Amino acid sequence: MNRSSAWLLAATTMCVFASGQTVYADEAAFLRSMAGTWSGKGIVKVRTTSPTVSVTCRFQANTTPQSLSLNGKCTSLAIFSRSISASLKATGSKYAGSYIGAGTGPAGLGGQRAGNTINLGVTWAKEVNGDRRAVMTIERIGNSALRLTTIDTDPGTGRSVVTSRIDLRRG
Repeated sequence: MNRSSAWLLAATTMCVFASGQTVYADEAAFLRSMAGTWSGKGIVKVRTTSPTVSVTCRFQANTTPQSLSLNGKCTSLAIFSRSISASLKATGSKYAGSYIGAGTGPAGLGGQRAGNTINLGVTWAKEVNGDRRAVMTIERIGNSALRLTTIDTDPGTGRSVVTSRIDLRRG
């Protein structure tokens, strides 16, 4: 191996390791920024064709450099009260974990972060709205707000329907 090849190999190796550490450090800081108590309001549709129900929610977010767990409860006046939790593990910018809250059993989550949003595919434990798939996003808005959104497909029309959107503030 000549000197320029060795230098190129060393430089490439340093870039790969440096970029891997940067991604990890960025994820750890991003996750840490979501730790704490969150409360707010939103809407929920039990099915894509159901009426929208207003809810009030409260969550506790616990984090490590590689994980996020959200545990909370959403209630509506006299219609329902439901415990909700999501547990995610980060590997670089990719996330995998589980979600409980749809009433069908634990759902699988998988996806990755883009900017301040974790974009997740949902695989429900049982069929919901004609299939077992949906999309969930966990979006950090500034330093003091989170938005949790779930989008499913209406089996009758094939259109995307927001089945939950919860806007939370720190505290």
